[in-house]
Formats: sequence, structure tokens, C-alpha cells
Amino acid sequence: MLYALKIATRYLTASKAQTALLVFGVAIGVFIFIFMSALIGGLAEFIMMRTAGDMAHITIQAEAVDPALLNPAAPGTVLLVQEPSTLATAILKDTAAFIPLIAGLPGVKGTSQQINGSGFLTRGGQVTQVSINGLEPGHESVIANLASYVTEGTATLGAGGVLLGKTLVQDMDLTLGQTVRLQSSAGVVAVLTVTGIYEMGSGGPDRRQAYVSLATARTLFKLPQGVTRVEIKLDDLYAADALAPQIKALTGLDAKSWTEQAAQLLDALKAQAQTGYILKAFALLTIIIGVASALLLSTYRRRPEIGIMRAMGAGRWFVMVVFVSQGALIGLMGGLFGAAAGYGVLLAFPSRDSFGPGQSGLPIDITQGAYGLAIWLTTLGAILASILPARAAARLDPVTAIGQ
Repeated sequence: MLYALKIATRYLTASKAQTALLVFGVAIGVFIFIFMSALIGGLAEFIMMRTAGDMAHITIQAEAVDPALLNPAAPGTVLLVQEPSTLATAILKDTAAFIPLIAGLPGVKGTSQQINGSGFLTRGGQVTQVSINGLEPGHESVIANLASYVTEGTATLGAGGVLLGKTLVQDMDLTLGQTVRLQSSAGVVAVLTVTGIYEMGSGGPDRRQAYVSLATARTLFKLPQGVTRVEIKLDDLYAADALAPQIKALTGLDAKSWTEQAAQLLDALKAQAQTGYILKAFALLTIIIGVASALLLSTYRRRPEIGIMRAMGAGRWFVMVVFVSQGALIGLMGGLFGAAAGYGVLLAFPSRDSFGPGQSGLPIDITQGAYGLAIWLTTLGAILASILPARAAARLDPVTAIGQ
């Protein structure tokens, strides 16, 4: 085995230019494999941070319950018509009991109790319809990282303060510290101070969202107790489908995974991952074809030497080991050089921590380069590519080969 490896090494060093060119070709394939892994992985991470990363992974929404119908015992047929009420607000009353249970589940990163509704923001003669979100003080950034989006002021929500989007502030000609009137759909008006301005980079939230403290939202919507919504953030967002039924069984409430509401986003991420697999498979196929072609040529050129080895008693298995070892060495060297080059180039790109709002450039994640996998697959692919040339070499007739 060691002697076969020694002969394989001599074959490679005998034609240094050809070997270097072949190793370079393999390294280019590995570099493409690593770059595509980092690009596709970073792009997926960027999309998740900007979309699903800012949404609840599991949501418990209060559902309105229609009042019971009273059918008095009377002769004949009684026709009853019920019109759903739009005045009553559905609430979750027992959150204090089940929130600690949810927070204690493995994989739960945080919970956010909220009161959501609609209202009107008024400044002088300007009136704009907004969505009002009441959040717990200290939990403002549990779901959407509001603190990272704040451009002026603070994301901390206190009594009498409101956090508004930059587009909404510009439309109403507001500045930090100004006073506005916020009227809820329940008819309650609160005079609030703009304590923070955020910019998420998407038109809807920046133009239509107003964040207040949970206590302020209770006053606006006349809810002395309970909340309208509980949002849950997980360490692994893909665990939402498995964890939602557990929360439903634990609380008796309908817990919905983000995949139910963002099925199109999930399908897009899956399609993106499949595209990455195809591109990387083509890169690996290119390596296999290149190695196989070069070794077939080497087999043809070394037919007399192979015949001499066979005539001196070398078996077919020994000849196969020589050429398979060449393929393994080429794949290993090309994999190492390609991985080193890929890592060096990726160092020039911003890290994944810079994937936040307002950042430009390619969202490449150097940690998802799959360096070890690239080297292993390349070496394995080169070994597989060398089997056909090795079998061809082992089948040579010694007398015929020496005569050539």
C-alpha cells in the first residue's frame, strides 16, 4: 500500500505542470462550492433576519366569542338572527398563569404579551390611521428587535411615550419630543410624547405602526386586565411546528406556528436551498469530470510502465491502488488549496453581524462555507473519478502494454 502511494506520488511529481493545473482546477471547483455555500447560507440568514427574524415564531391570538343564543321554549318556530359584535375586544385573561409555563419550555427564547388595535394619530389638523401595539416595558425587542431599528430616541416604552416609524414622522412633520394625540377605536384619547423614531426599511411598519407601553394600551382600549395577543420567540424558528402543539396542549389555547402565516416565505427558502444544492452539485461534477479526464490521459501515457509493473508481478489491485491514490492526492490537495482560498476571500466580506437594517453588499456568511464538507466531498469525488481510469489501467495486458 505504501509502495503504491510512493509510485502515485512519483507519477504526480513527474509532470509538475500538469499536476499543478489539475490541482488548480480542483481548487477552483472547491472555491466555487465554498463561496456558494457561504452566499446561499448568508442570504437565507439575511432573509430570515429581515422577515421571519422579526416576526413571532408562535402566536396565541385571542378569539372573539359570540354571545350564546337564547331560544325560549315557545310553540312554533323561532327564527333568530345574530349579528357579530364589533365593539367587544377579545382578550386572553389568564396569561399570568401560562406565560411562565411557556417560558420554561425548551427552545423558547422569549415571550411578549401585547394589546393590539387600531386608532388615529392626530397632530393639529393632520390625522393618520395607525395600528397600535402595546408592549411590555423591557420586552420591546423580544420579537422584532426595535432597539436595532431606532434612529432617534430610545426603544424603551414608558408611560406617556410613543414610538413611531420614520416615514410616519416625516409625513406628519413630527420630531423627537413633540406631543401627539392618539385615539383608539374604543374612543379613548391619550396625549403622548414621541420618545423614539425607528426605521425598519419597509413601508408598512414605518408608516402605520405606533408602539406604546402595555399600560397605555390598557387605557386606550379599556382593558384593565388581560391581553389580546401573546407572541413567542424560539431559539430555532424551524422548531415552531413541533412546539406549537405542545403549547396548545399546555394552555388549551390555539397556538399557531409562523409557517401557517408565512407559508410562501418558507417555500421560497426551501427553493433557495434546493437551488444551492444544485449549483454545488454541478461544481462537484466538474471536479469529477476533470480528475477522470486527466487520469485517463495519464493511464494512456503510462501504458508501457503499467505493463512493466504487471510483468514484474504487480497485480491488478496494486495498479488500481496506484491510480486511485493519485486521484485521492489530487482531490485532497485541491480541496485544501480551494478551502484556504475560499476562506481568505470570504474574510474580505462583512460578517453576519452586519446583516442589520441599512446595510449594503452581499450577505455572505463566512461561517457557512462548509469547508470540511467541501474537502471531504472533493476527495471522495476524486477517488470515485479515478476508479474508471484505474480499472482501465489494471486490465491492460502486460505484453501488449510493453510493446507500445
